[in-house]
Amino acid sequence: MESAHYFSAQPAGPFTRKPLTVELAGAPRHLQTSRGIFSPDGIDKGTAVLLGEVPDPSPEGNLLDIGCGWGPIALTMALKSPSAQVHAVDVNERCIALTNENAASLGLGNVKASLPEDVPSDVEFDTIWSNPPIRIGKEELHRLLLTWLPRLAPGGNAWLVVQKNLGSDSLQRWLACELDGSFAVSRESTSKSFRILRVRRASR
Repeated sequence: MESAHYFSAQPAGPFTRKPLTVELAGAPRHLQTSRGIFSPDGIDKGTAVLLGEVPDPSPEGNLLDIGCGWGPIALTMALKSPSAQVHAVDVNERCIALTNENAASLGLGNVKASLPEDVPSDVEFDTIWSNPPIRIGKEELHRLLLTWLPRLAPGGNAWLVVQKNLGSDSLQRWLACELDGSFAVSRESTSKSFRILRVRRASR
């Protein structure tokens, strides 16, 4: 299965780009995708729920997409907030290449996809959007979220889409326990089989 290795740094098989046309931010976009990444044939159901349910990202500052794939979340953030800097992270090198190439093809100079460790450690994020990679396992998922969510800027918001039968409610409770008192965790909506979780950091 392709999904078995989309979170590998260097997936098996050739990196062969193929065209993909999807609607992002209200218009068709002509992009590229490849095998060996998450949801190579289009926008997956969870990401579609996220993009359809959450409010627009901060119009400026730093925005973050955790687990960018070929870029649908990061590209949408950049299209909606052209004055913001969008950081997109993934461990899969194909995803990084594709997101950067797709941003360039759309003329989006405000997107930078990279490995997580290449994001400067002092950057805080005004908005985080993510369809987090639940299937990497609970321990790795928890480590991933505790790497990025504490980097919300004061007053910032993170929006996560998680399938109900993959532990959205238990993840909500875990986040509420693990994050300090400056963070509030809530379930904002339910759509189809997905929950939208919101993590909000208090303003200073």
